[in-house]
Amino acid sequence: MDEEKKLDLSKITDADLPPTKEDFRETSQWRIFRIMAEFVEGFQFVADTKKSVTVLGGSAISEDNINYQNALNLGKMLSREGFAVVTGGGPGIMEAANRGAYEEGGESIGINIHLKEGERANRYMKRSIGFHYFFTRKVMLSYASSGYVFFPGGFGTLDEFFEIITLIQTKKIPLNGPVIAIGREYWDPLFKWMRNELCYNYKTIKGENLDIFRLVDTPEEAMEIIKKENKE
Repeated sequence: MDEEKKLDLSKITDADLPPTKEDFRETSQWRIFRIMAEFVEGFQFVADTKKSVTVLGGSAISEDNINYQNALNLGKMLSREGFAVVTGGGPGIMEAANRGAYEEGGESIGINIHLKEGERANRYMKRSIGFHYFFTRKVMLSYASSGYVFFPGGFGTLDEFFEIITLIQTKKIPLNGPVIAIGREYWDPLFKWMRNELCYNYKTIKGENLDIFRLVDTPEEAMEIIKKENKE
C-alpha cells in the first residue's frame, strides 16, 4: 500500500467517528419507567398481605449463631399467631425467619434485591419478588406491616431501621405495630448514644422519638409485644 494512503489511527478523534446511538436502557427516561414498573409490580405483590410482620437482620449471620436461632423461633411463633413473615429474602437472619414460618406451614414472603454478585435468595420463601432499586424494595418492606423486628446486622439493617423510625417520626407512615430490636448486647450501645448525644447533648431529637422502638433480648418478649399491640 502507498505510504501516503496509510491511515494513522493515533490521529483519529471522536469527531472523526460516526455518531453512535445511545443505549436506551441507560437513559434517564428508561430508568424512570423501570422505577415505575417496580412500584406497580411491588404494590401488586404486597397488596393482599394484610397481617404481616417484617423481620430484618444481617445476611452474614450463620445457623449456629444465637441470633439465627432467635429469628427462627420468632418466625415459628409469628406463624402460629397467623402473621405472615416478610423478610428481605436473603440468607442469615432473613433465611432464619422465613424458615421458621415455612416449617410451621405459615406464609413466608421474601422481598429481595438484585446485586452485582447476584440475588442471594433463601429457599424457605413461598412467595418472593426481586428489585433492582433499594428504595423501591424498602417501600415494599415498610408497607402495611403489623410490626417491624430488627436483629443484629450491618449497614443494610441499620439503614432499614433508621428508615422505618424516620418515617414514623415524621408521620409519613402510621405506627400500625411495634418497632422492636432484639439483642441488647448489639443494640444497647447505639441506643445509649442516641439518648445521650442526640437527645440530651445535641438536642437533635426529642425524648418521645426514643419511644418509637423497643429493645428486648428474646423472641418471646418480642412476640408478647406484637400480640398485645395488635389486639389494641
